[in-house]
Amino acid sequence: MRDADPALPPRRGLRRRLLRRRLLLLLLPVLPLLLLGAGFVRFLSLAAAWPETPERPTDGIAVLTGGAERVETGLRLLREGRGRVLLVSGVHPRVTLGDLARLAALPPETLADRVTLGRAATTTRGNATEIAAWARSEHLASLRIVTAGYHMPRALLELRRALPEVALLPYPMLPAPLREAGAAGRLHTWSLLGREYLKYLAVRAGVTGPASRPLDARS
Repeated sequence: MRDADPALPPRRGLRRRLLRRRLLLLLLPVLPLLLLGAGFVRFLSLAAAWPETPERPTDGIAVLTGGAERVETGLRLLREGRGRVLLVSGVHPRVTLGDLARLAALPPETLADRVTLGRAATTTRGNATEIAAWARSEHLASLRIVTAGYHMPRALLELRRALPEVALLPYPMLPAPLREAGAAGRLHTWSLLGREYLKYLAVRAGVTGPASRPLDARS
């Protein structure tokens, strides 16, 4: 028969074990929510990050469409010499190079051999596939990625899987609606961030959608 620990009365030791077991049982249902909340805080820090080494030039620039500001930013970076070629991924079928030239206030001929319009992608995974094919065809070793900050974590996950051999430098943007006064107190803002966080988790878990969807779908 095993001797009891003389430094700890048997009843007190039993009570402590029971207390720890009860606390564990109480925490088990809450633990997934705590982990989800901690992950969301981490996601917000990634979404709010500033561009990495914004002055460093890269071989190319890739813009994931979803707002005019993203395209304008990509064209500005190209004009400033931050990359030698630019891909705008997920362009609407009716958008032309002339439209982008007017947006950048540049003659179309100055963009003709430097800008590619990718029209196949309608999802983030599709963007990654389109960007990867273009980067390999252009023999690029580094890419600056332009998209909204809240979209950047998911976009980088998809891109790193599709294009592991290329160095990716994120250039996240804060969309105009999120720059408005009071945006942090709006339900729409948190709904947007919450949906994007769940999509990000799905990609991390390896659950991704198709590379393309009907043109009226949303990624």
